Amino acid sequence: MKTRKRFCLFICTYLCVLGVLLSIVMPKCSGKATQQWVEGKAECVIEVNSRRVLYQNHGDIRLPMASTTKIATCITVLELCNNLQAEVVIPHNAVGIEGSSVYLKEGEIFTVEELLYGLMLRSGNDCATALALYCCGSIGAFAAKMNAIAQKAGALHTNFENPHGLPSKDHYTTAYDLGLITCYAMHNPTFCKIVSTKYYTPKHWKNKNKMLDLYESSVGVKTGYTKEAGRCLVSAAKKNGMTVVCVVLNCSTTYERSIKLLDDAFLAYTYTKILSKDEKIPLQTPKGKVLSISKKDLYYPLIAEETALLERSAIAYEKGDIRQKSKDSIGEFSIYLAKRLLFSGILYKL
Repeated sequence: MKTRKRFCLFICTYLCVLGVLLSIVMPKCSGKATQQWVEGKAECVIEVNSRRVLYQNHGDIRLPMASTTKIATCITVLELCNNLQAEVVIPHNAVGIEGSSVYLKEGEIFTVEELLYGLMLRSGNDCATALALYCCGSIGAFAAKMNAIAQKAGALHTNFENPHGLPSKDHYTTAYDLGLITCYAMHNPTFCKIVSTKYYTPKHWKNKNKMLDLYESSVGVKTGYTKEAGRCLVSAAKKNGMTVVCVVLNCSTTYERSIKLLDDAFLAYTYTKILSKDEKIPLQTPKGKVLSISKKDLYYPLIAEETALLERSAIAYEKGDIRQKSKDSIGEFSIYLAKRLLFSGILYKL
């Protein structure tokens, strides 16, 4: 009897120890599913400088985009308003806007800069409205400016009807278009500074965008959610000299999916210098061979197999060539990838 009790005690102890060890070694199943993701309804990953699409899934379908709209709002304000310290008296029409808010009150005074931080960090729909009214006097007039900037960015299948992204029948974009608008905005240093700020001390505003903490190379940009649009996220990250924008629309696991797409992009592509500004390029002229330089460094995201598909040509101007814009320009260069033109530019006499 004693032997059986000892055996049972040994088995119970063994099973308990085994359970503890398995709980340490094996991954835990929890509701958070930090390593799990689902695809968004539309996705697009773009390199900022070249605008090369690194990945796309349904990137051309029109969808609502919720508060990621504010990317366009922010860059529109930055292009319309020269003085970010200008004071804005909060009008009645900017108070009590539904959805996310910083709870502006009528008659309060904020600077344009403060409202931009409230717009991008706290996703304030009231900030969006106040900025639109300040810049253009009406929501419609400001939306027209947003659409003009979208066109300038190459976003040809986008239409803005408001500055905050609340549901509206003709307020839509595509993942590809939103990526282009973000790439355009990322060339503005003030925009980059705002969207990469984790905490805005003057107003004690914490950025809602968790990618700034979750992804080491993150540099912004904007979250969004409405029932109609689902969960949306535009994120940007910079690694090894390459800045990538990732757009995920209507995805229940926006952060996990965005991290997966960014990791894949940085793993697959290298930001490659394909022309150095001081590289000596020979040109054949009527007077013989001369050396020229481009005066610019050119980079392009490439997968390893593509480097062998790069081709370059150079041609000298003939006398009286209308393409010659200055006395020291003597020709032009072209760079191709798999027979497709990537870059062309002017060559200068060395």
